[in-house]
Amino acid sequence: MIRKTLYLFSALLLVPGIAAADVDALMQGCNDCHGDNGVSQWSDVPSIAGIPEFVHSDALYVYVDAARPCLESEYRQGDTSRAPTDMCAVAADLSADEIDAVAAAYAELPWVSAAQDFDVELAAKGQTIHEDKCDMCHSDGGSNPDDEASILAGQQAGYLETTFAQYLAGERAQPSAMQKKLDGLSADDITALVHFYASQQ
Repeated sequence: MIRKTLYLFSALLLVPGIAAADVDALMQGCNDCHGDNGVSQWSDVPSIAGIPEFVHSDALYVYVDAARPCLESEYRQGDTSRAPTDMCAVAADLSADEIDAVAAAYAELPWVSAAQDFDVELAAKGQTIHEDKCDMCHSDGGSNPDDEASILAGQQAGYLETTFAQYLAGERAQPSAMQKKLDGLSADDITALVHFYASQQ
């Protein structure tokens, strides 16, 4: 509890006017889908603890604009009788200050890689592909938060599969450089990448 309070205090220094109790309440709502302290236990739900602040806040603003697919999801913990929701609806209820405060608070939390199954041979192939195609922007195997390109290493595999599918279908905006990289990958290449990221535990 002391560690969590220190994380929140550090984050709130960057967003004046947002009370710690308010941010804590907002984070509890996030945690009811993303897991305790933003660490997901579900393959289709991404972990958000430790995601760089810029990446997290940018994603929320994109959701506010409904410029990214918003898949409906049930609450995974807390009051699970609540009606399913989606990220566009969640983000639309947040003010700019709340988005910035939540992103800053989660960025202060440690990243926790998911414990998940993976194929060793596919992971080795995926590592080669990553080093050739992806490491320039997602360095250290996709684990470096300083890249401000999100964290791929140890992210939930089901979420990564869905995200790749959205990129390939043109449903989710991406930098032109990333589009060129993806255009050169086969379905088997992408599967191998997902196994490589899943292998980093």
